[in-house]
Amino acid sequence: IVVICAGANQKEGQTRLELTKINTKIIKDIALKVKGSGFDGIVIVASNPVDILSYVVYKVMDIDKSKVIGTGTLLDTARMGYLLSEYIGVSSDDIEAYILGEHGDSSFISWTNTYVGCKTLLEYVDEKNLDMNDLNEIYDDVRNAAYEIIERKHATYYGIAMAVKRICEAIVRNEKSILPVSSLMTGEYGLNDVVLSIPAVVDETGVQKVIPIELNDEELTKLK
Repeated sequence: IVVICAGANQKEGQTRLELTKINTKIIKDIALKVKGSGFDGIVIVASNPVDILSYVVYKVMDIDKSKVIGTGTLLDTARMGYLLSEYIGVSSDDIEAYILGEHGDSSFISWTNTYVGCKTLLEYVDEKNLDMNDLNEIYDDVRNAAYEIIERKHATYYGIAMAVKRICEAIVRNEKSILPVSSLMTGEYGLNDVVLSIPAVVDETGVQKVIPIELNDEELTKLK
């Protein structure tokens, strides 16, 4: 496994997409050197904007799409599960929630595919009389977490390191775990030749397959 973390830091007030030009040059250089070394393993990309740079690595190295994995929305999803567990009062192990799409400002959560134990979250909201406005605020906190961290300590380190560790574990242990990582779309939801996060099976081969989940019209529009 090669993990690429290099790139210019996201500055306070700067979006991930604004890093594209400078970090594309850096990632192209690294990818060419890795390819030139004869490396034939799996590349994990953690540099931002992670979806675009994962695509750059895939194109420059000209390797099977399964061998390029971006950290994607894995960290966002972990944060979401933790905050939902705090709000609902249920262990995060019993919450299934995926943040999908771009790792950035256009990401979204599929509430229709969020589960608390065996119940959908929407069923749980009705039963427990929870407020969807609170849930949407939790999602906003997750989406803006990186900006707050950068404002306070100028960079994000630990959360993304845990996300990389989790992907490495799934590969090394051949777990076949389902993780929301960045991978190349090849017709899913009518999308082609673009890297986004949807749930994917990760094992010793990399992204073994993606598992598209059913989205409603609003969610599909957000993804596209």
